[in-house]
Amino acid sequence: MRIGRKAAAEPMKEINTTPLIDVMLVLLIMFILVVPAITHKVPIDLPPPTPTVGPETLTERLDIVASGALYWNGEALPVRALPERLETMVADPARPILLVRTDGGARYGRVDHLLATIARSGVTRMAFSGHGDFADAF
Repeated sequence: MRIGRKAAAEPMKEINTTPLIDVMLVLLIMFILVVPAITHKVPIDLPPPTPTVGPETLTERLDIVASGALYWNGEALPVRALPERLETMVADPARPILLVRTDGGARYGRVDHLLATIARSGVTRMAFSGHGDFADAF
């Protein structure tokens, strides 16, 4: 007497769901790992937009070249002198706008450090210029 066995010639009538469950678990794990990376954001506290800079507007220009050297209005500026120059600019009652122009080859860490120095000095009127140089980079 055979208990629990069917005849060997009979085809199986149920769908095998084990491979489907395996694939779904792998997809679930992939989504769990990928979604946080996609939604990661870096908060940047930008100043409010300022009107366009015209010839009558007082501006100071800070250039950061690829080597990391600084130029203030076209003149070489040592990094140690930057905070003092920024404090002088902030103390000016006319409150000029600081135009920051960065070379595409400048290291990100260097630019980030300089932007932090600018923020600590209390500069509230700042603009970035020269974005057209990066238009073809992407």
